[in-house]
Amino acid sequence: MAGAIAPTISDLDLKSLAADVVSRALAAGATDAEAMVSEGDEFSATVRMGEVETLQESGSRGMGLRVFMGKRSASSSTSDLTPGGIADLISGALALARVTEEDSFAGMPEREEFGQLTSDLHLYFEDVYSLPASERIAMAREAEAAALAFDPRIKNSQGGSFGAATGRRILANSRGFLGEYRSSYCGISTTPLAVDEEGKMQRDFWYSSARRISDLASPQSIGQEAARRALRHLGARRVPTQHVPIVFSPEVSRTLIGHLFEAASGDAIWRHASYLAGKLGEQVAASNINIVDDHTMLLPTGVGGFGTAPFDGEGLPTRRTVVVENGVLQTYLLNSYSARKLGMKSTGNATRGLAGSPGIGAGNLYLVPGSQTPEAILADVKEGFYVTSLLGQGVNLVTGDYSRGASGLWIENGDLTYAVEEVTIAGSLREMLHNITAIGDDLIFRGSIAAPTLRVDGMTVAGA
Repeated sequence: MAGAIAPTISDLDLKSLAADVVSRALAAGATDAEAMVSEGDEFSATVRMGEVETLQESGSRGMGLRVFMGKRSASSSTSDLTPGGIADLISGALALARVTEEDSFAGMPEREEFGQLTSDLHLYFEDVYSLPASERIAMAREAEAAALAFDPRIKNSQGGSFGAATGRRILANSRGFLGEYRSSYCGISTTPLAVDEEGKMQRDFWYSSARRISDLASPQSIGQEAARRALRHLGARRVPTQHVPIVFSPEVSRTLIGHLFEAASGDAIWRHASYLAGKLGEQVAASNINIVDDHTMLLPTGVGGFGTAPFDGEGLPTRRTVVVENGVLQTYLLNSYSARKLGMKSTGNATRGLAGSPGIGAGNLYLVPGSQTPEAILADVKEGFYVTSLLGQGVNLVTGDYSRGASGLWIENGDLTYAVEEVTIAGSLREMLHNITAIGDDLIFRGSIAAPTLRVDGMTVAGA
């Protein structure tokens, strides 16, 4: 089976096409213009009980155009890159701009602000398509088989999967910026089902993801870890409502950092939809909390993180931003629009798809690890709740109120004893971030947001 879909337009032509569309938009009446080209391909295979269930391969290419007519702006996108399709894209965007309301904060960044990192960020590796389809399917099958063979109580599976993707982005604008980068991804996962003596089922999953195949964990180790995680949920019960220390596993603690990012997002701030509005320079977390958003980071393997890029969605150079230092909120996360709204400067956090205005997104967002091992954190808990998964939303960024369904393991005298399910953990982000009393040393990036094991005191476990 072929790997990446061969482009019908040369690499040089795509960059030239983006620049040409910008020029044509200006000639047609735009005062500023910005074009983005995105192309990529994806492969995914899913097996269940050893049999191939789904097999997909697809490719896509499209262009988005954002135009300004003074303080009016609009955008349009197309997958038709023929001359006719491009002409319609330009005329459509300009027609929309003529009928939109003026916005005094609309506009592109200043010319001197544009730029991009020139060093190799190691985002693209061709080896994600180096294996034939049969071997990719075999990796998914092997992960599932390892889970099924791990223990006789693993009796079923929701499948094993292998996925790979490559992509390319080109951004050109009327203020002299022209940049591009490529990226790649591959991943393996499996979700086994464990059954207890009464026939009650529990499931869990595990995965590995990377920019290149050589950095993936082995399918066998993924399957075995998924099985261990499913088995530990057997015999789950509810616990009485009580106040106890809560220890968040890394898979869960990363969501707390994600909530803080959302609360510190410039869009939420200028809309007064965040409890962090007006809190710059104030203590918003415990003094042991340091949170960084780094778009330039390389992982220990020397490969760029999943949030690494040479420029943001508006063409500004990416950077490392300290969001919280020693518990003090240092900055909001901003694109150009939200920065103007707040009288500040962009932090290089603009994101965008082909259509619409830029949004705000994280790079590699993480909580700086501490010095305690997860085992040491657990050992210090006489009675508490180790949370391994969350359900639902239940987070109000305006008030900071936090309430989510949870499952995990009960801690007694520092040991993980029995499984817990069908409970709710509740508190407020304001207090939770102040009540982080222990930080693990186990920071591992499995995506673009990461945090180590965390102990949070003062929360409520609502159960039976």
